[in-house]
Amino acid sequence: MHELIKTNKTLSFMRFRFGAWIISGLLILASIVSLSVNQLNWGLDFTGGTVIEVGYETSADLPAIRKSLDANGFGGAVVQNFGTQQDVLIRVEPQEGVKAQQLGNEILSILRSESDGAVEMRRIEFVGPQVGDELTEQGGLAMLTALICILIYIAIRFEWRLALGAVGALAHDVIITLGLFSVLGLEFDLTVLAALLAVIGYSINDTVVVCDRIRENFRKYHKGTSEETIDGALTDTMSRTVITSLTTVLVLTALFLLGGQLIHGFATALLFGVVIGTYSSIYIASSLALALGVSREDLMPPEVEKEGEDLEPMP
Repeated sequence: MHELIKTNKTLSFMRFRFGAWIISGLLILASIVSLSVNQLNWGLDFTGGTVIEVGYETSADLPAIRKSLDANGFGGAVVQNFGTQQDVLIRVEPQEGVKAQQLGNEILSILRSESDGAVEMRRIEFVGPQVGDELTEQGGLAMLTALICILIYIAIRFEWRLALGAVGALAHDVIITLGLFSVLGLEFDLTVLAALLAVIGYSINDTVVVCDRIRENFRKYHKGTSEETIDGALTDTMSRTVITSLTTVLVLTALFLLGGQLIHGFATALLFGVVIGTYSSIYIASSLALALGVSREDLMPPEVEKEGEDLEPMP
């Protein structure tokens, strides 16, 4: 029979769970207050605006184009290559009282005055705020649906206390990440929404590994408290968690520093989400399950009646 032996190699994660709860509670409170007061800095994907596609004879200098537009009153315009280095897509916020065609002509004049070669207008479209409202609603439903599906999956695979802990950790990650964008005033567009959904997937993957090891240790060891068993499970998965998180952070750091303005928000959301997701897998999901009273009896497999056992006679 295997017995749980407390060694110096076992890290006492759960000893600091109350301090982690205080930190997380303050971060969640600050995020909710900021989301209520400042809200999010919605990007053009959600607010609507004008989309202009132009073509250059040679490769376009995107930083110079942004600088020119900023100097002429079009600050915050999104400038990116579209297909080739000569094709440029520009998205501009709605201008009150200015039609899309007039706005496009103004921007085209600015670009031609700053360019040595010819600049050709390819297309111009106006994205109304109704489309933005639909994207906002559908984006929120996407996150809510993901959380509900994950709750059902974890509840089926694990015990309900572990399932609530896992979903609580996911909600914790989403709220704090949204709070970061609200506090810093970073633009929230569809790429950031995609990053947020990726954070949910990354976090639940890490949480599933931790929960699986917790269940395995409860079934393997028959002595020791629930806190000691969870500490042992977290210690067992620590090397895997650290290696996975560090390699992911290295890639995201490169995207954050060298990826350019187009994916800056995407890299920011993922970079912060990976860090906060790793933290929540250790201190939120596990400690919530412990606070809900998860025990060895809850995770033991049901006993199967062996063949050949005598059955009670029918009355």
